[in-house]
Amino acid sequence: MTETPLRKGWTTGACAAAAAKAAYTALTGGGFPDPVTIRLPRGETPSFALSRQSLVAGRAVAGVVKDAGDDPDVTHGAEIVAMVETAPAGSGVVFRAGEGVGTVTLPGLPIPPGEPAINPGPRRQIMDNLGPADVVVTLSIPGGAALAAKTLNARLGIMGGLSILGTTGIVLPYSCSAWVHSIHRGIDVARALGLDHVVATTGKTSEATARRLLGPPEQAMIDMGDMAGAVLKYLRRAPVKRLTLVGGFAKLAKLAAGHLDLHSGASRVDVAFLAALLAELGGEVPPGAAASAGQMLALAGDLPLGDRVARRAREVALAVLSGGTEVDVVAIDRTGNVVGRSG
Repeated sequence: MTETPLRKGWTTGACAAAAAKAAYTALTGGGFPDPVTIRLPRGETPSFALSRQSLVAGRAVAGVVKDAGDDPDVTHGAEIVAMVETAPAGSGVVFRAGEGVGTVTLPGLPIPPGEPAINPGPRRQIMDNLGPADVVVTLSIPGGAALAAKTLNARLGIMGGLSILGTTGIVLPYSCSAWVHSIHRGIDVARALGLDHVVATTGKTSEATARRLLGPPEQAMIDMGDMAGAVLKYLRRAPVKRLTLVGGFAKLAKLAAGHLDLHSGASRVDVAFLAALLAELGGEVPPGAAASAGQMLALAGDLPLGDRVARRAREVALAVLSGGTEVDVVAIDRTGNVVGRSG
């Protein structure tokens, strides 16, 4: 059976550019193009149907419903609305945040505090598709504040709604680009605030354990999920003094074996690898006695297999970081109990 290729989608930035172009075209006497075609940074020319359009007294409004393709994006189906108004000559394009679009409140992001959370990429896309213009572009996402509660925006200091994101304009299915973006921006915010210790966790249980053990400031917390590589590779370019990795034993066993993507679709727990670590500690695994990381941990008994995995994970992390950042690793079980530390 031939698998159907996953559909690509469009970023909020591309949708905003399309809505803004449609509104500007109407504002300047050309009517609302529907569908409206835009040019993306790599030369693609997608067309977007309009979800709304209105023109009243020097103010044009157009909307586009975001289609994220087959990517599980929180903003899939959200309406991106652009209101374009005339501005004094020489103003250029001025951006404002409307309903559901956040405002930046912390340093470290590509946009300074006080500005609407419209990233540089989407701003360029909008300006490129409008051409020379003196206008105010207000972007809105109805219901965006509720959607933002499902993201890491508040931790990044983006308050009141969502961010308008996207560099290429295209969403690749399951590329997790938005999550990687939030990891990078979280590190940037921590650095800008002068925090020299960041804590990266693999999920809610590990985050709760990290808070209990370390009590870090909110902006020191990085929700890395399965993307250890995204944390480590970015810290190699933008180091901090200390990194603590807190995660489930099974996920850290993957990192200890050299995997940087800890998702089950990208890497599997190597039971033979764990058996070899246990053998180094003087233990042994009867044939067929263990098929999972949890079973291996149970078979280890009092032998410090968790510590050995944490130390190996630390070695892998240090190798990726190539110096500049101290690392410690904490492994937990499913209930949040510490089962290993790198020391």
